[in-house]
Amino acid sequence: MNLQSTFFEELKNEDVGGVAYKNLSLKKKILDYFANIGNATITDLSKALTTSTPKINNLILELIEAGLVEDFGKVESSVGRRPNMYGLSPDSVFFIGVEVKKNYVNIGLINFQKDLVKTTKDIPYALGNHPSSLESLCEIINHFIKNLHIDTKKILGLGINLSGRIDYKTGHSYSYFHFNEQPLTQVIQEKTNIPTFLENDSRAMAYGEFTCGIVQEEKNVLFVNIDHGIGLGMMIEGELYYGKSGFSGEFGHIPLYNNEILCHCGKKGCLETEASGKALLQVFKQKVKNGATSIVTQNHKKLEDIKLEDIIQAANNDDILSIELIAQIGEKLGKGIALLINLFNPELVILGGILSSTGDYIYLPIKSAINKYSLSKVSNDTELKISQLGDNAGILGACLLVRNKLLN
Repeated sequence: MNLQSTFFEELKNEDVGGVAYKNLSLKKKILDYFANIGNATITDLSKALTTSTPKINNLILELIEAGLVEDFGKVESSVGRRPNMYGLSPDSVFFIGVEVKKNYVNIGLINFQKDLVKTTKDIPYALGNHPSSLESLCEIINHFIKNLHIDTKKILGLGINLSGRIDYKTGHSYSYFHFNEQPLTQVIQEKTNIPTFLENDSRAMAYGEFTCGIVQEEKNVLFVNIDHGIGLGMMIEGELYYGKSGFSGEFGHIPLYNNEILCHCGKKGCLETEASGKALLQVFKQKVKNGATSIVTQNHKKLEDIKLEDIIQAANNDDILSIELIAQIGEKLGKGIALLINLFNPELVILGGILSSTGDYIYLPIKSAINKYSLSKVSNDTELKISQLGDNAGILGACLLVRNKLLN
């Protein structure tokens, strides 16, 4: 019998009441403390949870028996008896995170203590709003699971990041794979046999960075995901912000431009139409078509074969055309970020997503535009940094959001 899985099944049992419910609730709080604060002694937990030490001790013993908690032995103490330190048993349970991009998939596995156990990145994939694309995604996930050297019963959840409008509460995606009334999470769960959760990609990346990345003591942080589109994840007063319907963060669809470029959202003039990876790709192809030279065309004779990743790689290899166009994108994006800074007055703005991997080529034009367009008294209190986690942000965020859902 898998005691870990049994315990989490008990947590979801709505029929539990009385003392049993109270004990389960306290166990959940203990696990949450270990997960988000760290290892602790019985005394630490008793104070934090305002519960008697004998009660905490009994619950810890039950969690050890279930295989979820470990006794790490005595800790140093200057006076009295040395207490024992307890914490999560790292390999008792696992979580999978899947980051779905336009041309590839990143997928990873973390243990209970949020250590990345295994990752597979840049798996070729074509994201499209049709059944064959969904089928291909499920095949990628199942292949990853098949090659894991762990008991799959210990995998308690699967988190999937998709761009666009996501209802994380119901599991519906309204931008991709919305073929019928059945939630997308249910469709994927039936194909993988693992409880599945869905999240907007920018929000999941933001959460990964907030919890494991560059964020330290800051409580009000914006994470700008610069990819084919532009997304935004927000932490307000230390909490991930969803908005009323869970659709917050549509930064790329702010109508900043008076142009006739039709955005994929159906509107014209969106920030994405001139300041995104998709816009960069379109302008780049037009420049090459008009006679501009680039090292990208050495490997791609046909314009339709050029991908955003090719332009980024070229920029990082000192390709002049790629660098110049990225700078133009950065200047336009910086104007939009200046608007956000004026609105939110954040402590920190983090640049993430594939375009952030160009470093100063995107950072410096954005920084310059922020200085130009934002109110100095507001922006002076805001730091601008590039994501510390890079392409691990989405994987970690997806996994940890699933872990949180189970513990909360």
